[in-house]
Amino acid sequence: MEKQKDNTGWLNRFIVWREKHISQNQFILVLSFIVGVLSALAAFALKHFIHFIQHLLTGGFDPHTFNWLYLVYPVIGILITGILIRKVIRDDISHGVTKVLYAISCRMGKIRRHNTWSSMLASGVTIGFGGSVGAESPIVMTGSAIGSNLGSFFKMEKKVMMLLIGCGAAGAVSGIFKAPIAGLVFVLEVLMLDLTMSSLLPLLISSVTAATISYILMGTDAMFEFHMEDAFNLARVPYVILLGIVCGLVSLYFTHVTTAIERQFKKLRNPYAKLAIGGSILSILIFLFPPLYGEGYETITNLINGTSENIILDNSLFYGHARFILVYMLFIILFKAVASTVTNCGGGCGGIFAPSLFLGCVTGYLFASICNMLDFTIPVSDRNFALFGMAALMSGVFHAPLTGVFLIAELTGGYALFLPLMIVSVFSYLTVRLFDSNNIYAVRLAQRGELITHHKDQAVLTILKVSDVIEKNFMKVSPEMDLGQLTAVVAKTKRNIFPVVNSANRLVGIIHLDDIRHVMFRQELYHRYTVASLMSNVPERLGIEEPMEAVMRKFEETGAWNLPVEDVNGEYIGFISKSAIFTAYRKTLLEFTSD
Repeated sequence: MEKQKDNTGWLNRFIVWREKHISQNQFILVLSFIVGVLSALAAFALKHFIHFIQHLLTGGFDPHTFNWLYLVYPVIGILITGILIRKVIRDDISHGVTKVLYAISCRMGKIRRHNTWSSMLASGVTIGFGGSVGAESPIVMTGSAIGSNLGSFFKMEKKVMMLLIGCGAAGAVSGIFKAPIAGLVFVLEVLMLDLTMSSLLPLLISSVTAATISYILMGTDAMFEFHMEDAFNLARVPYVILLGIVCGLVSLYFTHVTTAIERQFKKLRNPYAKLAIGGSILSILIFLFPPLYGEGYETITNLINGTSENIILDNSLFYGHARFILVYMLFIILFKAVASTVTNCGGGCGGIFAPSLFLGCVTGYLFASICNMLDFTIPVSDRNFALFGMAALMSGVFHAPLTGVFLIAELTGGYALFLPLMIVSVFSYLTVRLFDSNNIYAVRLAQRGELITHHKDQAVLTILKVSDVIEKNFMKVSPEMDLGQLTAVVAKTKRNIFPVVNSANRLVGIIHLDDIRHVMFRQELYHRYTVASLMSNVPERLGIEEPMEAVMRKFEETGAWNLPVEDVNGEYIGFISKSAIFTAYRKTLLEFTSD
């Protein structure tokens, strides 16, 4: 206890010193640099942890024949991950980016401390043992948790906490992909924080710092080696547009299959039943289609580098049957969404960045192969179109066309293909937007009405709390009081509303001054009427922990200008007025968007 007081005292002294000598904007830049460094180190550790497990388990596999261990590894991985989550972590850590959106929308930018390591550990085991998911969403969660907890440690205000979450996410994407521009754009498109120009500088610092650390630790080569042999020809633009539409439809398929399977698994209460069903489906799919094992980055590398497409038949029952390669790819496209979803629903932990890139690469390659097989007038490069498909799926699944363009350009060094990357991403995004208004991360929160980050007004409302605008200087009256006693209370205050509270401090009604004005000066009626006979019903009640968006909705539905507030036990606390909310909103908006 004494040691804890010493630590707190040291921190408080530092905060006081910092406030005197270092401005908040300068300190935010320092924190953004630290977040960038830590996010990159976390990304490096996670990637090497995954590769270590995969090499240990599959390094000796013979590619010329199938391997029965594919039926075992994924189940073991999900089982270990499930035990870690339930027995050690004891918290839900799935859907990393969705959790980040929830923290911004509903938790004032606060992310639990264990998220700085728990997502890394759980996803490393899941993916290493073959879970058909990616490490990127978990590392985004890790980076965001680092930013949130660093801000909390130094007692930063709410808007700074949200900015540091964005810095952590940007640093994580930048660090794991060595893609600083994509890291920045991801935060703006997917997390959709309402940022000003001054807020962009911390994001840039985190992104560039994380990328630099990754370059130092992992070299300066692009993540996927790509050598463009076929320069893009404008005559191929119609094919690029068509690929964008196809990838948009595949994105819709991916999103809807994912949400449908998640909905079915939610009906299962027993975690071991989820493990049995999810693990069995995943193991069978990986046994039949080994490219579904893990992140699938080896398949991407082979396809965009022109390595024999038949290599994706390695370790499968179809090895040596190259004539079925296109059908094999089609089945991979159909089953990737299933494999990714059952990995998480069965108890594993991972994201959908890698599945989207994998799915897009295979879709683009298959599309080009079919076009060439049909012997159209202008041949298309299957390698280039594999690249285009990656950008298109990223754009469609995440509703983030800029992220898709810059990420693929930085991942592969394919900057010469910027124009077709932009075209395919835009058409994929437009196709998806015809059917879905939210991306795969946001749709889970939108269905529950908890998605706030994508709207500026709601983003400001989420910062406000009921306790910030509650007014407690209303004089209470009891139901037993007569009109004379009530008139005496009215004379002592300038308020025109009087809460009627019983002996248990429960609100039973409201007295409006306008409703008693016609009788309050008639002394002959003072003992005839009681407060209980004069009071009116409460149109709506507000909870002290209720989100401000719900509060505003109740004001709109009732048409009231003042509404009472109760604590968690149902006892009366005070009132909130619309004018108080508007004043606090304007003040918070100025703080939140100020430069």
